Amino acid sequence: MNLLIKGGRVVDPSQNIDETQDLLVVDGTIKELGKGLKAPAGAEVIDAAGLVVTPGLIDMHVHLRDPGLEYKEDIVTGSKAAAAGGFTSVACMPNTKPVNDNKAITSYILTKAKAEALVNVFPVGAITQGSKGENLAEMGELKEAGCVAVSDDGRPVVNAELMRRALEYAKGMGIMVITHSEELALLGEGVMNEGFTATELGLKGIPWAAEDVAVARDVYLAEFTNSPIHIAHISTKGSVRIIKNAKARGVQVTCETAPHYFSLTDEAVRGYETNAKMNPPLREADDVAAIKAGLADGTIDAIATDHAPHHLDEKDVEFNLAMNGIIGLETSLPLSLKLVEDKVLDMKALIEKMAVKPAQILGLDRGTLKAGTPADVTIIDPKAEWVVEADKLASKSKNSPFLGQKMKGVAAYTIVGGKVVFKR
Repeated sequence: MNLLIKGGRVVDPSQNIDETQDLLVVDGTIKELGKGLKAPAGAEVIDAAGLVVTPGLIDMHVHLRDPGLEYKEDIVTGSKAAAAGGFTSVACMPNTKPVNDNKAITSYILTKAKAEALVNVFPVGAITQGSKGENLAEMGELKEAGCVAVSDDGRPVVNAELMRRALEYAKGMGIMVITHSEELALLGEGVMNEGFTATELGLKGIPWAAEDVAVARDVYLAEFTNSPIHIAHISTKGSVRIIKNAKARGVQVTCETAPHYFSLTDEAVRGYETNAKMNPPLREADDVAAIKAGLADGTIDAIATDHAPHHLDEKDVEFNLAMNGIIGLETSLPLSLKLVEDKVLDMKALIEKMAVKPAQILGLDRGTLKAGTPADVTIIDPKAEWVVEADKLASKSKNSPFLGQKMKGVAAYTIVGGKVVFKR
């Protein structure tokens, strides 16, 4: 648990640091940052010359499928995929089977994670019982049990009065509400973005308004209740505009997007590619441009994967029948580093969105390399090139639209609590 990381480019937005330094870890805690630091006797030394040393990356939106759906993913394989992707912490969504809406399931996840996970696992509890949108879950109990936020994940809270009460209760308890903003009446039987590509393919479309109408409602409810809200996986130019305007008015709104929303358009669905089927769906080029602009100007606070593993049998079917979602833990870092290469963000801004902001939004004592904090560190090789191959992915499921593609940038080391849990 004693470690000296020498000569890396240390990028820590929480301390406004971007320079070549050494990092000393003692007993699993960050001891100091500086130049010419000496390793204590018996300490492991990592030569980080040419590499980028950052606070451990945090993915605030993953599905570990445990309990109940372990045939898709479990805490062991999900945490291995996270470590391979450079993530030291993940927040797991409650759409398990049964839904994580009570103390017993939260405790199960935490106990199993403590025994088996390579990375820190922070459970997210449900907003409503069974995520059915009818009665509020016991938020106080969920927070006490260890949940860092509440969300009905893939299901919007359709009843606006219930959502209002959820925001009020959550504010009183100091727990963040994460919303999946979608107007189900507009979703209908849609299976991909409504537009030219859907028309050509003969597939029913989901209009951008399905997201924008719901984002607007949730923003107004947060404004009305004077409560914080976090909006998951935004994908449209309208969402970016609505949230930007709300922030300018002082609304306590934060949001995230996922790498696929700034890397792909709905053209990826051509050939009825079910690995490009997700919710919200891939959008059009002007939406991708707006997402990048929202990342650049700070409207979008965080990058999260929405890692959604599915068994081959759930994806290798007709497009209309295929499950929504893709895996993302192992491809998030290179796709996000492309934003730096394309000068959308600088390295400091990227690490802020992948480590600092997720920690702040969820209230975690992570996302920093300050002395005295847990030694969660990611060491990135931004130049390494590799190809996404199904049999080399740590995730149990292989449903990625990026299979066969060449990537640039990887996690060279993932360090959790001073322990190297992944080394490339």
